[in-house]
Amino acid sequence: MPSARVGIIGGTGFYEIEGLKHEEDIHINTPFGDPSGAIQIGSLDEIKVAFLPRHGKGHVYGPGEIPVKANIYALKSLGVEFIFSVCAVGSLKEKIKPLDIVIPDQIIDRTKRRPSSFFGQGVVAHIPFADPFCPILSDILYNCAYKESSRVHDGGVVIVMEGPQFSTRAESELYRRSWGADVIVMTMLPEAKLAREAEICYANISIVTDYDCWNEASVSVSVEMVLENQKRMVDTSKEIIKKAIRQLPKQRECICTHALENAIATVPEMIPPKVKDDLDIIIGKYIK
Repeated sequence: MPSARVGIIGGTGFYEIEGLKHEEDIHINTPFGDPSGAIQIGSLDEIKVAFLPRHGKGHVYGPGEIPVKANIYALKSLGVEFIFSVCAVGSLKEKIKPLDIVIPDQIIDRTKRRPSSFFGQGVVAHIPFADPFCPILSDILYNCAYKESSRVHDGGVVIVMEGPQFSTRAESELYRRSWGADVIVMTMLPEAKLAREAEICYANISIVTDYDCWNEASVSVSVEMVLENQKRMVDTSKEIIKKAIRQLPKQRECICTHALENAIATVPEMIPPKVKDDLDIIIGKYIK
């Protein structure tokens, strides 16, 4: 099986990468089912990259249907150490305008029905998640984004809602006024949680497409608006990633690299053999 150090998860409108020297498409079967689609293996500036559209070819997976565990597991099995995630988000603050870029540093989980852990069924683990995005990778993204656009925000609280419906005005006002959230999205979780469990560095480029529905001076969010504004910013997000790839550290020294070191609570001999086999690429080094 080929390997890649960098994984890119494309969001709405981000279905391919210009300049990627395409080598092959990999179909990976995981213990958690099939990923969103074939993973494109190629290289950018001689760096091996694994690219996966989050919603699948043709945008066939809704936010609550994305096979996130299979996606992260598949990238881990390819040797991915860094994941660049791209999402279309709605702004909950006047100062964060459509077509701005946010590199979030905090997250609030409002999803309801999404399996958010590789663990369970005989193995218990509690990872640290106080800082949900890799700080080193996020800094690299911000610096690269600033070179592409002055309208970039360093840090921000993103709230992840279940969807697929957009927010009510009451919800939108609650999130921005009482909870202090900056942007809102329907994806990004459980991606970030699973990446941390898999000890993969994860950071996000949030492309602001709308003002959700709280701003009565602006047109309320619609699919047409999201797609149109995301389309306008896709090339920018691709250029950010291309620049960021060149600045990745040769050696990882962040919290992500050892998130599971003291997180597994289950005595190794009590973990069912099948679970050990299924999660070997994630927990194997800690239980052998």
